[in-house]
Amino acid sequence: MSRRSETEKAITTVWRLEQARLIAGLTRLVRDISLAEELAQDALVAALKHWPETGVPRNPGAWLMQAGKRKAIDYFRHRKMATGKLEEVGRTMEDAVPDAETALIEHMDDDVGDDLLRLIFTSCHPILPAESRVALTLRLIGGLSTEEIARAFLANDTTIGQRIVRAKRAIADAGVPFEIPRGKERTERLVSVLGVLYLIFNEGYSATAGEDWMRPQLCEEAMRMGRILAGLMPDEPEVHGLLALMELQHSRVHARTDVEGEPILLPDQNRALWDQLMIRRGLAGLDRVNALGGQQGPYALQAAIAACHARARNAEETDWGEITALYAVLARIMPSPVVELNRAVAVSMAAGPEAALVLVDAIRQSGALENYHLLHGVRGDLLRKVERHAEANIEFRRAAELTRNARERAYLLGRAEEVAG
Repeated sequence: MSRRSETEKAITTVWRLEQARLIAGLTRLVRDISLAEELAQDALVAALKHWPETGVPRNPGAWLMQAGKRKAIDYFRHRKMATGKLEEVGRTMEDAVPDAETALIEHMDDDVGDDLLRLIFTSCHPILPAESRVALTLRLIGGLSTEEIARAFLANDTTIGQRIVRAKRAIADAGVPFEIPRGKERTERLVSVLGVLYLIFNEGYSATAGEDWMRPQLCEEAMRMGRILAGLMPDEPEVHGLLALMELQHSRVHARTDVEGEPILLPDQNRALWDQLMIRRGLAGLDRVNALGGQQGPYALQAAIAACHARARNAEETDWGEITALYAVLARIMPSPVVELNRAVAVSMAAGPEAALVLVDAIRQSGALENYHLLHGVRGDLLRKVERHAEANIEFRRAAELTRNARERAYLLGRAEEVAG
């Protein structure tokens, strides 16, 4: 490999690591996310031009930031000149208006430690629809291109691009301050931030559509952003709870499909394939949650449930009684028919399928999850266990109709054929 090729490879790696911090720092200076993105790209172009000749600098992130700041100064200088050509501004008026270039220079040495945190909170602002928060977060914090985001969510490039543009415009039009909210607003916004990260993780863990059951890249991006957030907010227990939950669940990734990509359910997985390092990280994160007194948080409770599975050497040793109790607490603090459905699964393992069917039928009669394929999949499995095969066949086929994931559809149809036979 030539020196130039090695340098370009190094630039790609540096850009991947520094892009979010660079955009965050520049946004603080220019107060405009779109402009900050353009300036960051200009800094990247400068690196591609100079580094093959001079070599990668000792602190490449700082080099890129300084390049971006110089581009920002050039931008304000040019804008000032262009304005001067359009109209004559009296010296008195000129003295009364703050000089953007001077203000920028005065802020060049400010502490940027919280810039990334500000960017995370801004990209997950509640004024944006959930899908826009996801797209903007993956773009600004995850560093994914529009094409990568579109491919991950099986969407059109143009749709994702427009979603990102509209999100940045909405933030600008609403005058959302580039700051970390305080008090109640911070708590509310943190819920949005964590929800976005978990939505990204879940889409990777169990893809809602497409040919593949999992998209590990999205899980890894969510965990990477979760680690950033945990480093920036070390005293927030739910941040550590979410990260622990993601790591404990992702530890199973190599055991969740066979060589052909077909799903393998939890009880049937080869636990020797579970990633023990990731399990230890998740359990350590859960210990951190407990030390901070956050055991009752929704993500902490879900992480505790995942930990029960991680600690069991085999499916038979799983403490389903503890899992059922944890789901009962979760259902109390975060009422949801999906949580109730998960609790029913735990009850089926702890007390038998008949007890679980009573709970699932109650959810079904409420109509809350009528078009949720997992409700029908779970009910089909419970009916199979009590040998009500004809009904189980109907439920599995209904679940297959509702899912948009090809692997999951094939699996459910296989279950339907199994009980029919």
